[in-house]
Amino acid sequence: MALIVKKFGGSSVGNIDKIKAVAKRILDEKQPDDKIVVVVSAMGDTTDDLIQLAKGITKDPYQYTREMDMLLTTGEQVSISLLTMAFKALGQKAISLTGALAGVKTNSVHTKGKIKDIQPKRIFEELNKGNIVIVAGFQGCDDLGDPVTLGRGGSDTSAVALAGAMKADVCEIYTDVDGVYSADPRIAKGARRMKEITYYEMLEMARLGAGVMQPRSVETGRLYNIPIHVRSTFTNKPGTIIREEYTMEEKEFIIRGVAHDTNVAKFAVLGIPNTPGIAHAIFSKLAENNVDVDMIVQSIRNMEKNVTDMVFTVTADDLGQAKQIVDKVADELNAVAVLIEQDVAKVSIVGAGMLGNPGIAARMFKALSDANINIDVISTSEISISCLIKADKIKEAVNAIHDEFFKD
Repeated sequence: MALIVKKFGGSSVGNIDKIKAVAKRILDEKQPDDKIVVVVSAMGDTTDDLIQLAKGITKDPYQYTREMDMLLTTGEQVSISLLTMAFKALGQKAISLTGALAGVKTNSVHTKGKIKDIQPKRIFEELNKGNIVIVAGFQGCDDLGDPVTLGRGGSDTSAVALAGAMKADVCEIYTDVDGVYSADPRIAKGARRMKEITYYEMLEMARLGAGVMQPRSVETGRLYNIPIHVRSTFTNKPGTIIREEYTMEEKEFIIRGVAHDTNVAKFAVLGIPNTPGIAHAIFSKLAENNVDVDMIVQSIRNMEKNVTDMVFTVTADDLGQAKQIVDKVADELNAVAVLIEQDVAKVSIVGAGMLGNPGIAARMFKALSDANINIDVISTSEISISCLIKADKIKEAVNAIHDEFFKD
């Protein structure tokens, strides 16, 4: 007997035929004593369609964050009800639960919620009745009972967190690709599927733009030590296992992957005083408003006047909110100007193997140089190097770097 959490994304349940196919696949693979929890996203482009409806009311619907959550959580409710009906039509007992009914408790940060606690009592009760339990991903509720969504890719986090809270044997993430690749296979020629990858490497890949997993879901898997199996909905091929450490021998690559992110905007706050507390004045205000910041660079602009420039990136989704905050702080600091660039993208390499291997950064920079791609900003961590470049060069950059580290 195994307790298994399976998550299916929007492309996997994009229409009625796909929903029926998901139900049949789960039943075909199910062993007699298995207990199955299925977490699903909204069908296809439903979430985007709901956002467009809201934009028909106002150009900036996200100023009404609670109401956006009230709207967006309906997408998953359609999926769970239809999938439950599909199981019942096949003779399998099943029940659908919203995130709130499944016991997912969040903070009150609407549209960017974080899970505080999961109380899966109702899920266990339904499993013990012989039901397959279908849970709405991407959502929970706060202490008031209001719906709260978990941000981009939140269904992955829902699934892994449920698996951790229930002490499941494995969490399977079904998607439209058959595993984690060394780069986006839609962009990089010769991208390789990995058999295994560590939590830390996958966390860095996800943080830097690899869309196959959400960073918080990987971190949750690491926290609970739940193996995560990334698989394709449309084939029976083995996928990629994300776990604490490798258990099988694979061909060694110093770099495990090349990630890219086009959902980026760059800020440059020019001519601010080069005195203690300036960085805090800017970034504390952004943090208070739940705006994530990346790739921070500070440089001395004028030694005589003792002023500096501060450059950093945010997600393009946060651009409007970040601009309001940064403009206000810049005025208070008497900054010379605030410049914003949206035609930028981030390309990164990730791999624990770069520790103790000098020259990795030089090889990355040479690959970009040979492709005639200019680097605007550079940032590093122990297992990654990221470069900010022009957005229209991202495909060339990914291929150039991938060829440097992975070409036979």
